[in-house]
Amino acid sequence: MPKRSNQNINFAIVLRMQGWLLLIEAAFMLLPLAVSWWYDEATSLRAFIYSCAITAASGIIMVFGIKPHSTSMHKREGLMLTGIIWVFFSLFGMLPYLFSNTFDNVTDAFFETMAGFTTTGSSVIRYVEEIPHGVLFWRAMTQWIGGMGIILFTLAVIPMLNQKGGIALFNAEVTGITHERLRPRISQTAKDLWLIYIGLTAVLTVLLFIGPMNWFDAICHAMTTTSTGGYSTKNIGLDYWHSSYVFIVVIIFMFIGGISFSIIAAAMRGNFKRIRHNNTLRWYCMTALITTVGIFAYMVYRGFLDDHGDRIVYSAFDTLSAITSTGFSTFDYEDSGEFVTVILMVMMFFGGMAGSTSGGAKMDRLIVLLKNTANEFYRVLHTNSVRAVHIDGKPVPAHVVSKVNTFFTVYILIIMVVALYLTFFDLPVFDAMYTSMSAISNVGIGHGVTGPSSSWVVLHPAAKWVLAFEMMVGRLELFTVLVIFTRSFWKKD
Repeated sequence: MPKRSNQNINFAIVLRMQGWLLLIEAAFMLLPLAVSWWYDEATSLRAFIYSCAITAASGIIMVFGIKPHSTSMHKREGLMLTGIIWVFFSLFGMLPYLFSNTFDNVTDAFFETMAGFTTTGSSVIRYVEEIPHGVLFWRAMTQWIGGMGIILFTLAVIPMLNQKGGIALFNAEVTGITHERLRPRISQTAKDLWLIYIGLTAVLTVLLFIGPMNWFDAICHAMTTTSTGGYSTKNIGLDYWHSSYVFIVVIIFMFIGGISFSIIAAAMRGNFKRIRHNNTLRWYCMTALITTVGIFAYMVYRGFLDDHGDRIVYSAFDTLSAITSTGFSTFDYEDSGEFVTVILMVMMFFGGMAGSTSGGAKMDRLIVLLKNTANEFYRVLHTNSVRAVHIDGKPVPAHVVSKVNTFFTVYILIIMVVALYLTFFDLPVFDAMYTSMSAISNVGIGHGVTGPSSSWVVLHPAAKWVLAFEMMVGRLELFTVLVIFTRSFWKKD
């Protein structure tokens, strides 16, 4: 087999595919442009005209101006394209913020855009309701695009990628220990996933619209809920409507957002046997239920709120908001005591199921970690025993278990390193840890300096750039991004 040198990495095809992706981003910008026109917002309309033109022109130059010697894409090109496109999308996606004067600096505009695409939901906008409708629609749309995945959408609409590195791209962006395909072809799997995603968004939009929301707020909140992103069109979030109906509907769809889309697809096909026997789904449901009961009991003990119905709704809402990384909040959880704060922090760390739109380390990995730990305790007493980790009755390969252990090690290490970096800018230690975990878990809930009573806007610009990178690393589950910075990625095979 011929050796592959670092010069053989096909940079040209990577850049050309970046061009196709920018054309797709420019097409997405036409929707908030139409919203700006509908609301007669001249500044916002001009902002999207300029942004769309610049993005489209850049894409055309890259698509038709770059002539790769080969159109094939291998694993390295797939990883590189997947990692870089999130930066490209954020760089061009921040243009509407700058042209509309929503932000007067690149740092905040890039941070807001990256927080959107990675569905982190941490915001540096203090007064959301002062922002034009077109920009708010784009802000919500960035989360919706990023929820299912930029690359996954491209695989659905550009079939040629199915033959040119589609598997590498699919594996690089889709979350989880293993990457399950619904169909033999990657492009068809991507289409199926996006159809389910669009269907859920449409249903939620209707449910919110028949409640107290107008069509604009309903669409924006449907996009940021199904993507488990958490951006709102109101300064006080969903509390603006004072509606238990809204809370309950959003609770249901946040819960769905934390479930693997392969499970949702099985349910839609009537394959309920798979649902009943899915061990990870049971863990996810039980973790959410136990946490909700724990917060409810604490509310009763502390006398927080007067009505048991409100306590149930609020405790379930904040539990699912944290575990699915949506980041919505119904009350100032810091005022309810450190117990709730720490519980939500733990839920942020765990996350939902792999293959969902939620962030965090994922419930699947937690199960593997705990079962492997139990096996290690067993081996202390039975040295020569050989016991495999089983999920849903199937053994998990040793190399997968090893990768899970490595994932948790690197995950925790990144949280600690970034937290240490944040303390350099005078953040209290716990606030720094909470903020770092929130960023890598793509949650957006802060604490103290970045908490409900304050904002991420107070952070130093240098801290915002590092946190934006941490968000991207967390969204692509560490290895896809970090491997590019290793020597082995660039060395000869």
